[in-house]
Amino acid sequence: MKLINKTLLFSVFSAAILSSCGGGAPILTTPLENIDTSPLKEAALTEAEAHNWGHLDLAKDTIPGMSVDKAYAEIIKGKKGQKIIVAVIDSGIDISHEDLDGVLWTNKKEIAGNGIDDDKNGYVDDIYGWNFLGDGYDEQLEYVRLVASGDTSAPRFAEAKAKLDTDYNQALAGKQQMDGLTKMVGGAHKTLTAHFNKEDYTAKEVAAIETEDETLKGAVQAATNMFSRGAPSLPAVLDQIKGGIEYYGDQVAYNLNKDFNGRKTGDNPNDFNDKPGYGNGNVMPVKKSESHGTHVAGIIAAERNNGLGANGVGNNVEIMAIRAVPNGDEYDKDVAKAIRYAVDNGAKVINGSFGKSFSPHADWVRDAIKYASDKGVVFVHAAGNSSEDVDTEPNFPDDNVNYVEVSNTYIRVGALGPKYGTNMVASFSNYGKQNVDVFAPGAEIYSTTPENEYDTKGGTSMAAPAVAGVAALVWSQYPKLTAAQVKQVIMDSGLAINTKVVVGGNAEDIRPFSDLTKSGKMVNAYNALIMASQLSK
Repeated sequence: MKLINKTLLFSVFSAAILSSCGGGAPILTTPLENIDTSPLKEAALTEAEAHNWGHLDLAKDTIPGMSVDKAYAEIIKGKKGQKIIVAVIDSGIDISHEDLDGVLWTNKKEIAGNGIDDDKNGYVDDIYGWNFLGDGYDEQLEYVRLVASGDTSAPRFAEAKAKLDTDYNQALAGKQQMDGLTKMVGGAHKTLTAHFNKEDYTAKEVAAIETEDETLKGAVQAATNMFSRGAPSLPAVLDQIKGGIEYYGDQVAYNLNKDFNGRKTGDNPNDFNDKPGYGNGNVMPVKKSESHGTHVAGIIAAERNNGLGANGVGNNVEIMAIRAVPNGDEYDKDVAKAIRYAVDNGAKVINGSFGKSFSPHADWVRDAIKYASDKGVVFVHAAGNSSEDVDTEPNFPDDNVNYVEVSNTYIRVGALGPKYGTNMVASFSNYGKQNVDVFAPGAEIYSTTPENEYDTKGGTSMAAPAVAGVAALVWSQYPKLTAAQVKQVIMDSGLAINTKVVVGGNAEDIRPFSDLTKSGKMVNAYNALIMASQLSK
């Protein structure tokens, strides 16, 4: 499943609704606890900072970014480096986006639209990448597929059945609640609009109403409740509720519906070799709401300093678009094929901002991750948004069996928020002393979305491409490094977080940051370039 933190889709008013080479320059070693972060903790980010916080510098800006802007200003300067192909295995990517159309990988061995596999790689007309979903978009979650199979002897079947029973009922209740709230808040807005003869009434105006009309009284009470909890307007609340309706509606109709089948490619997802080349070459989203892949691609490589909405981490990247992640859980077959496609067609870095807790063919994906490692490709994976310890809770795809790794180029990434201190680890982020390698900016990230638009999203989905961008940046400048060295540079050059943090959003669970990740560090592009320079010599 795409790893946007879904609660952010309708969380702004949820309380009311539901009652982140330098010529011998040293690596930054200033202990973080000695940096004065009080202005950060007290002041809200400016709009410019909010749109770029993941690129800022902790020492200079008191914001826990990756020092990307500093790296460009002081190290890269005019150095172009080599092109690095980064494959984005995700939902569809809007390749016509104004901030992405200049950074696309194209298959120069393929002739567009002739219906022939010109380069004989098994995929016909794969100009910008490949779409393993075909025309499909909505899908079940993996454990729902397990229940739908009816195979009671399958591993974890009973667990899946119990989980489905609970989750479906909760989703149904959530949808019904959102429907009721739409009626209540929508009715209040309609009444108040008629009373004021305008839609942009204020909280002060509502508070001044004196009436004996019961309908108007109810509208005032509903609006006052929303305003008291920070809502700027009832239409804004309705937009938030709409997000909740879409989320729960998708769960009930598709994700948790054991009778639904969204597969449209004509292949058997449980047979790895039944239909080579299934899918098609159209990597675009099937609908505007399919924005995840476009957002991820922008974090990695949106054209820098072109006067448009966002800057990517990498300045010398070609994005290979691979559509394999639906609105639901991805199929193991699609992911394994996608990884191999990326490797075989020249990608040096692969970003995987998806994941799930059930994986019937985890070995297929693990073999593909090993294939990427053996071919010298870095695979960056989002840690997940369940506030869980992935050392103990299943999280796929992974690169190990009982902590024995098959790859030395796989990087799993947790998410940070924009304020340094106790709450800097995003409340939704998974963690793990053994299985999460690093943390990077992932909450409140501004990037590209379809149809030349931009939006702020949060999740470990956003942290992984930040790291993929750093990997590409380092490799572009120092192309003689091996994939394993690029990973080690990212791991070793980060800033050590010498403080205790809230874990999983639980204010009672406070631990040293070093307990949450193997490196104990947050990624830093400036330091990574310096270390890469030293290593390459």
